[in-house]
Amino acid sequence: MNAPLPNPTRRGLLAGGGALILSFSVSRALAQETQEPQNLASDSPQTPALPGSLEDAPFLDSWIRIDADGAITVFTGKVELGQGIKTALLQVAAEELAVAPTALKLITADTSATPNEGYTAGSHSMQDSGTAIRHAAAQVRQILIEQAASRWQAPPEQLKADGGAVVAPDGRRLGYGALVAGDILHVNAASNAPLKGPDSFTVMGKPMPRVDIPAKVTGGSAYVQDMRLPGMVHARVVRPPSPAATLEALDTAEVERLPGVLRVVRDGNFLAVVAEREWQAIKAMRVLAVAAQWQEKPSLPPQTELPKLLTSGLASQDTAIHDKRSPQPPGLRIVEATFTRPYQLHGSMGPSCAVGHWTNQELTIWTHTQGVYPDRKAISEMLGLPPERVRCIHVEGSGCYGHNGADDAAADAALIARAVPGRPVRVQWMREQEHAWEPYGPAMVTRVSAALDSSGRIADWDYGVWSNTHATRPGPAGALLAARHLAKPFAPPPPKPLPQPEGGGDRNAIPLYNLPSARVVHHFLPDMPLRVSAMRGLGAYVNIFSIESFMDELAAAAGVDPVEFRLRHMEDSRARDVISVAAEKFGWANAADLPKGRGRGFAFARYKNLAAYCALATEVEVERETGRARLVRVVAAVDSGELVNPDGIRNQIEGGILQSMSWTLYESVTFDDTRITSIDWASYPILRFDAVPDSVEVHIVPRPGMPFLGTGEAAQGPAAAAVGNAVAHATGVRFRDLPLTREKIKAAIGA
Repeated sequence: MNAPLPNPTRRGLLAGGGALILSFSVSRALAQETQEPQNLASDSPQTPALPGSLEDAPFLDSWIRIDADGAITVFTGKVELGQGIKTALLQVAAEELAVAPTALKLITADTSATPNEGYTAGSHSMQDSGTAIRHAAAQVRQILIEQAASRWQAPPEQLKADGGAVVAPDGRRLGYGALVAGDILHVNAASNAPLKGPDSFTVMGKPMPRVDIPAKVTGGSAYVQDMRLPGMVHARVVRPPSPAATLEALDTAEVERLPGVLRVVRDGNFLAVVAEREWQAIKAMRVLAVAAQWQEKPSLPPQTELPKLLTSGLASQDTAIHDKRSPQPPGLRIVEATFTRPYQLHGSMGPSCAVGHWTNQELTIWTHTQGVYPDRKAISEMLGLPPERVRCIHVEGSGCYGHNGADDAAADAALIARAVPGRPVRVQWMREQEHAWEPYGPAMVTRVSAALDSSGRIADWDYGVWSNTHATRPGPAGALLAARHLAKPFAPPPPKPLPQPEGGGDRNAIPLYNLPSARVVHHFLPDMPLRVSAMRGLGAYVNIFSIESFMDELAAAAGVDPVEFRLRHMEDSRARDVISVAAEKFGWANAADLPKGRGRGFAFARYKNLAAYCALATEVEVERETGRARLVRVVAAVDSGELVNPDGIRNQIEGGILQSMSWTLYESVTFDDTRITSIDWASYPILRFDAVPDSVEVHIVPRPGMPFLGTGEAAQGPAAAAVGNAVAHATGVRFRDLPLTREKIKAAIGA
């Protein structure tokens, strides 16, 4: 990937077409401009909130730019993580602007060019950015029609937008480029943009090939790992051997004599080497690692005692996030269970990478961060620079879905680039560094107790979840690994729980089912034995696994079919629809009697209780001789609200199923009292191609005209529970401790 060196200003970028310079503001989200927008909407408290991210970035030209030659650029503060958001956002903009998606250029998160939409996380991209772009594009279309109507002295309602022009009934056309003048798009968005109706869609709701895929599958330049800038050098970091290690002594003479080595960079426990070529940097890193003398000390807890540590060995902050419990009569049947999850990796296929360029006391970082503005804030604090002298540009990375090592690699690149001014520096982690130092998905414990009445319905529900924070992303410099290793280290920010209704460790801990008496308590654990942060779905993965596994246990206790049991406790009509569709398409009613060694499982959840609905039915095969569980068949149903790209939704559900299957059957971070020991794919096994299901079906329940519902993480929890329920059905044994490895299964079934 041969990327140009940075142009430091967005105004210069936008002026490139020569026809229209659109200034930039994103209100309080960026606080970069003090100029007030034209007051087209009332500032009274009664003014309706703007849709999606328009509330924080109200200027239309923050989202849509049209040049005099008719070229159209769309801006988003969200980033492509492999979820297909580039394609979906192009479809949304193209639909409302009445142009082909190929007529648009999309610029993703860049602190010098795009709105500040925080992190790309929590399945918010379509809900926030998609909604903002759609409403902005619809209003831009209306402005252009009104401009043409004024020139032609024609009623606006008689004109239409089509193919990048406004068209009159008699065939006259005015291209969009001819209609833009002055600052006509530098206006506040309205809350009532004239959106197209689903019956008129020509782009939205239709399958469209992903724009990011061709380069990825043909060996093209797709990722930050592929970047090659003029004059670029390569660097590698030498990490401490363990979390509590300190660098006691270092002799760099041998390293500095190696061919191609330009500099050894040391600041406290931060240690790196820079060389002309990548292989030279790798060899120098290995020599430098041998030369470094570290003092280690035990700091990690006993791995086998994690559940006990989480539930009774650490101080917790207890919050009842749902408390509608009532006294129960005697004689109810009580069912109880405890579920556990170990620390788990993001397991990115490509180790984290970033490119830094320090020139004229300013820094540009190309990074696979999920939040360019928070990353800029953290890096500028670490370097002692004003934020406006740091530019962060998002470039896709080969693997993410959560807070992996991307932000830390960006910090590495920043420190090393400052030591080698004038030349771009590419920093890439090694596999063992990625596995040992990325922030993990937290270990968790859940406990649930329920009472069944004489009719087999749930009369009472008591649920507790123990978890560390799921959010230590940048913002503060102390969130960056390199900043913690400096001679004058930045302290990690105090861990905090994420608030409901979305939550963190308690995400999806409140069941969507109709429960007459229920209490849910979040036992937040501020002390973190291992470094943790956000991983796809946050606590929803474990909470849904626990709740939906337990629903099967309750169904069995009540003597009721698992699908029927769920429907009896569900009032939400959209939830009932996806449950019914998944069961019907799977052939649930006819799949009760499977061959020996096979089992079926079912699960449902609405992600965060406010995003997409997803239900899954699975068939699993268990080899008694080895204990190996293999997912054979999956049928999913999903309700994502208004459809943009049906193929994109299917991609997300399919990918979520496979990733969740890998977590559920294979993945667990291992460690001794001093070091992380799962530092490669042999010690941290993941799903392989030979274990991919024979069939994965995804059925979309269309909801035309409804709001977008985030789908990127909707399958994680239901997939885990459906697999667990199928394994229990196949073996006759309930497994509650993740992952459900072949060793655990074999030991439990006595094969």
